[in-house]
Amino acid sequence: MAQTAKYAMENEIGCGFMGSLFHLKGLLRPKNTVMLEVGGGSPHSKKRQPLAGENFSGQNPPEKKPIPVRRPRVSDAARKSSSSSSNNSGSNKSSQLTVPSLTKPPADEELSLALSDQAKFDPNGAHYRASTGNVMLLGHLGNIKQLKRDSTSDLPKVNIAKKVETGQHQLLGNIVRNSPRNKSNPDVIKSLGNEKYKQGKYEEALALYDRSISVDPTKACYYSNKSAALVELGRFVEAVFVCREAIRIDSSYLNAHFRLAKLYLRLGEAEEAINHYKCSGRKSGPENILRAQDLKNCLDKCIEARNLGDWKKLLNETNIAFSLGSDSAPQIYAMKAEALIGLRLHEEAYKVIQNAPMFTTELYAELFGSSVTAGLLQVHALVYMANGRFEDAAGAVEQALKLDNCSNSIKLTAERVRCVGSARINGNRLFKGSRYSEALVSYNKGLEKDPHNSVLLCNRGACRYKLGQYEKAVEDCTAALVLRPSYSKARLRRANSNAQLEKWGAAIQDYEMVMQEIPGDEDVSAAFSEAKIQLNKMHNTSGSY
Repeated sequence: MAQTAKYAMENEIGCGFMGSLFHLKGLLRPKNTVMLEVGGGSPHSKKRQPLAGENFSGQNPPEKKPIPVRRPRVSDAARKSSSSSSNNSGSNKSSQLTVPSLTKPPADEELSLALSDQAKFDPNGAHYRASTGNVMLLGHLGNIKQLKRDSTSDLPKVNIAKKVETGQHQLLGNIVRNSPRNKSNPDVIKSLGNEKYKQGKYEEALALYDRSISVDPTKACYYSNKSAALVELGRFVEAVFVCREAIRIDSSYLNAHFRLAKLYLRLGEAEEAINHYKCSGRKSGPENILRAQDLKNCLDKCIEARNLGDWKKLLNETNIAFSLGSDSAPQIYAMKAEALIGLRLHEEAYKVIQNAPMFTTELYAELFGSSVTAGLLQVHALVYMANGRFEDAAGAVEQALKLDNCSNSIKLTAERVRCVGSARINGNRLFKGSRYSEALVSYNKGLEKDPHNSVLLCNRGACRYKLGQYEKAVEDCTAALVLRPSYSKARLRRANSNAQLEKWGAAIQDYEMVMQEIPGDEDVSAAFSEAKIQLNKMHNTSGSY
């Protein structure tokens, strides 16, 4: 009686069920356990099974193996009715089990049902009950509510503690929950960028690294990876600034130091390369620092040769600098072009400038200083002017003056570019007006400032051709071709001048080359045919003697 009352009270307060469950563990036939026989009929009409020591009709019936049955869920009204009936009957226990209609139990009963569901049969047929470890994990009512099962038979037959320990994620409330992939996670975005980088899609990789930085601008690795993408796109100066930012965020970031050292080496900044190689720890070896030191020595020799005007030595040292890894250094390209201008190899100098990496004047000035950048633009202006690109030369020298208006060398170059450009413009205007003598004077003024300007030499040769000075015209055109071997206009004018001098062999040779350089020109083809006819006549005439 006392046990029954205690159990009823504990069952009402909810958590007493566990106490009752473990309290009755040692009993062979618990009094509050309902046993049903296997057979026909409904469990609603089954009689109570005899307790230990009881008989039916004075004799013991054949013993049958009991089957524990889970208590069905009952509504609050049914529970209250059952409780009221139990109180009215006092100590008299009902011999029949009344099963009310199944409805969803309230939250406090759902806990008890979830716990009772743990008392099941294992695969070997042995009866087991929930462990205290499981009870602790299921202790939050909110978690159990998230199961949203229609019946207790749907609960998973698993040991929750074991599942959690082995890392097998189960959707049991919010004990363990798999989150969907977070597309705004900067590390995820960076990983996508890495995949694009490996595929050679550097623009896409750069965009993804930029997104990572916009989400979290405090991660040094995002900037370092962005720098790598910029390098592959040939944007070396920008890559330096981005890599510097990575080091500013994390000064001990060895990868960033090593990457920046390699960038400085490629840009011809040997001292900076040495410093960052030393800061990159195990990432760099002695051979890296040795190569940077060799580059430093080579650059010192370049500067010395330039100051002495030793153009051959300067050309040789710049080639050595390229072989040491400074393949993207604008100042080394500029020194090589300057050496070629000094050696009167204007066409080759222009090719060097064309092959040099492009850079933004503002970025380069910010990285290396205004004076260095102004010097680069000065060399570009000289190369452009020597190859007849006067507008480009004027634009470059004007930019140089804006960056360094105190340099006497740049001022002289600017004056030279202006005078040569003006002489060309005036001479062309006079030539078109058939004022050949005046045009000749104008071209001569320009040549006083730049004696080896191929365009002015060729134009003066055109004036001399019109004035009947064919030999001097040949001389001017030949001088222009020495400076620029592929200067087709100078070659054609020389061919015409040789034709006037009846030097048919020389004329034919030049015509043939012009026809290869400018195919389909009818005037050149006609002149070539005429020169061949005249040459054959000359051979026939000389043969007759």
